[in-house]
Amino acid sequence: KAEHLPAKLINGGVAGLIGVTCVFPIDLAKTRLQNQQNGSRLYTSMSDCLVRTIRSDGIFGMYRGAAVNLTLVTPEKAIKLAANDFFRHHLSQDEQKLTLFREMLAGCGAGTCQVIITTPMEMLKIQLQDAGRIAQRKMAGAGGPLGDHVKRKPPTALQLSRELLKRRGIAGLYKGLGATLLRDVPFSIIYFPLFANLNSWGCGGSEGPGPFYVSFVSGCIAGSTAAVAVNPVDVIKTRLQSLTRGCQEDTYTGVADCIRKILRNEGPSAFLKGAYCRALVIAPLFGIAQVVYFLGVGEFIVSHLP
Repeated sequence: KAEHLPAKLINGGVAGLIGVTCVFPIDLAKTRLQNQQNGSRLYTSMSDCLVRTIRSDGIFGMYRGAAVNLTLVTPEKAIKLAANDFFRHHLSQDEQKLTLFREMLAGCGAGTCQVIITTPMEMLKIQLQDAGRIAQRKMAGAGGPLGDHVKRKPPTALQLSRELLKRRGIAGLYKGLGATLLRDVPFSIIYFPLFANLNSWGCGGSEGPGPFYVSFVSGCIAGSTAAVAVNPVDVIKTRLQSLTRGCQEDTYTGVADCIRKILRNEGPSAFLKGAYCRALVIAPLFGIAQVVYFLGVGEFIVSHLP
């Protein structure tokens, strides 16, 4: 309902801020693992990536690009969760339980709405996250010890935004929009109906909210399932949005070209790169989001506003 929209937006924002702070280092490892191509492999696993990152950039190196996410995750998560509620409300008939098709349709609408924020956010975040991998590759290629590359101040999100706008206009920030839609719409189609049904099952089908841990576990299971299901598209999106390449790394002209080159040079297994990292990122992210919704943080804040 319209009068609940401010509370929903606050819930989405609070959930996003808490979730991103908790899982961002794993997301950084996911981006770097996905961008590795055959012949240019630098990291053997998520833990290896994080250890090398700490060695070269310190603890805060694991949070490179986090400022972009922390700034934009509030509107992104708010739009996603509020849009899903909006579509579910308008697709329901006389407050009856939605059919699976209508639940998927609501999820589709939510995923489509969020890419307005998600695409530029991911575009900037990926450049900042992958900068350390490129620097480490150059150092390794020069025969120096990994983790001891020259400390050059990395570009800020604002500098990247200005450069992209100057060179490519607004389209520069929306590079990979098609791939983002191909990832986020199916993700929402899977996630929201799966969460709603798991949550209902966990509550024994009874009316009203169940225990908070049911919402948390349902969010984790639905989030990780949807994340792994769409991981191949996430790999494609990450590759397309990465502007800086190491020597001998492929460049791509579009989704079809990216799929063709990955299959030819790396094989089908490359589409699962970073899948377990993504599951580890998304599961708590959406589990926390559902608990924040369950606890009614947004409603509490709105009710205490003057």
